[in-house]
Amino acid sequence: MEEEKKEYNEINESEAPKSTKNTIKRLWHSIDDQYKRLTIVIVSVIFYTLLSIIAPLYSAHIVDLIWNGVQTAINTGTTFSITWNNCGYEIFILFSIYLATWVFYTLQNLVMASFAEKLSLRLRTEVSNKLNYLPLAYFDKHQPGEILSKVTNDLDKMSEALQTGLLRLFTSIGMIIGSVAMMLRFSVLLTAIFLGFTLISMLLTKLFSKKTLQYALNRQNSISNLTAEIEEAYTGRIIIKSFNREEFSINKIGNATNEVAKATKKADFMMNSINPAIRLVNRLGQVCIAVVAGKMLIDGQLSVGIFQAFFQYINQAAEPLTEASYMINSLQSALASLERVYEILDEEEISKEVKNPISVKNAKGEITFKNVKFGYSPNKILMNDISFNVKPGQKIAIVGATGAGKTTLINLLMRFYDINDGMILLDGIDTKKMTRNNLRSNFGMVLQDTWLFEGTIAENIAYGNPKATKEEIIEAAKMARVDFFIRTMPEGYDTILSSDAENISVGQKQLLTIARVMLCNPSVLILDEATSSVDTRTEIEIGKAMDNLMKGRTSFVIAHRLSTIMDADLILVMKNGDIIEQGNHKELLNKNGAYAELYNSQFA
Repeated sequence: MEEEKKEYNEINESEAPKSTKNTIKRLWHSIDDQYKRLTIVIVSVIFYTLLSIIAPLYSAHIVDLIWNGVQTAINTGTTFSITWNNCGYEIFILFSIYLATWVFYTLQNLVMASFAEKLSLRLRTEVSNKLNYLPLAYFDKHQPGEILSKVTNDLDKMSEALQTGLLRLFTSIGMIIGSVAMMLRFSVLLTAIFLGFTLISMLLTKLFSKKTLQYALNRQNSISNLTAEIEEAYTGRIIIKSFNREEFSINKIGNATNEVAKATKKADFMMNSINPAIRLVNRLGQVCIAVVAGKMLIDGQLSVGIFQAFFQYINQAAEPLTEASYMINSLQSALASLERVYEILDEEEISKEVKNPISVKNAKGEITFKNVKFGYSPNKILMNDISFNVKPGQKIAIVGATGAGKTTLINLLMRFYDINDGMILLDGIDTKKMTRNNLRSNFGMVLQDTWLFEGTIAENIAYGNPKATKEEIIEAAKMARVDFFIRTMPEGYDTILSSDAENISVGQKQLLTIARVMLCNPSVLILDEATSSVDTRTEIEIGKAMDNLMKGRTSFVIAHRLSTIMDADLILVMKNGDIIEQGNHKELLNKNGAYAELYNSQFA
């Protein structure tokens, strides 16, 4: 659990990409099917920005027209009124400008949202496909939570940032440049005052942004710790209750909650206080500009229209400048998330399938390991020289202490890992010359850890053979001694199991997985402590069914209880990855070696 916390924290602390240039280059290739959409967004941003810049300037013209009309009416003693020819036409044009601005603003947001979601869909699809081709070693090195975070949270963050941050960055750059240019056109002095106060606000933003980011990261870390504690307490709730550790668990979660509260308090204070402080500086700047501009208005250096237009440009330029730090941080975070997704896509895949593969159907079941050498990394070889031969229909037992390499041996047989040297043969054919699908279609596995998905009991049994008939499913269930239990369920074979199958017992889950393998009718069976979760009586019944199923089939049995494998044709005794003894039960007892010691310790 601590390792999961550490890895999760490291993920969240990496809020800046390692190589911004390379990530942007990869992103550009990822959107090669959406260049038209991006072009529409850019064109919309350009027109939106131009119209937003033109609108205050044209409004200055209208205000001056109205102001001059009002002054003339006062001086002549007439009534001022707005008609189509008297300012009405100009007001209609201004309305049209604002309407067109709204149209381009809406268009760019809609297209950008579609653009971001399509990119997210493409990357999710690529990652989903990639995960199917990653070696088992990758999943051994990375926690499930870390992988899920990359394919869900990181892509969500990327999509959100593209929809908001990138779009706002595009419009902000144009708005700032255009607004400042128009302000300089009106008054260099007023623009200088604005830029001076803006510089002060940007310095304040830079000063506090690092602190804000640190508090935000601390909050994220404390939330991840709390989540881990809650998950640990939930999954281990039975153990916690059995040892009367409820109060201890509550205190741990309470302490983690308090840490979240403290971190959140600091983060919220900083985030909620910086913005008002920056806005205060900006308002002070506007007050100064208003005083100076008022003096210039009185002196006739500015018109009323230009006076109000200048403040429109101030608002158009100040807001993006204030949010510049947020937008940059948001995009940096998005690029960092995207970079982590690309890291998955760049992972080394399993070796490619051989050209012109040899197909083996309904294998006889002869298995040969010839001088097999294997290590999870080239520097750490686990198996140095594994050799043995299994004849069709034989029962092979693999025994040894935890970590001896029993499951690894099975993983090599199934080509979950590729060997470093030597050969593994099925019916005399090198398994590397077969496709993985073809190889594995000849095997049926029953693991100690059961896996059932959300669906009916019948669908779970038929997982390896979706075309099986209802009669075949029932027959497999009967052979696995699970038919009676299924018929006691509310809907029988149509009973829906939850994703964790919590509505049935652990032993019943095991029986269903055994029925699943029986339905596949494989040439070679692999049983990894297949009856470890069932009671003794059920184990005996399953043993009888297994005996019938294993007749004429090669079977590999990983077992800790030696009483279940005494009739094996070949027993492989493993230690530290190597086979130290092999033979049948009687031969190994006569050797008085490791197997005899293990046997005597169980039956002393």
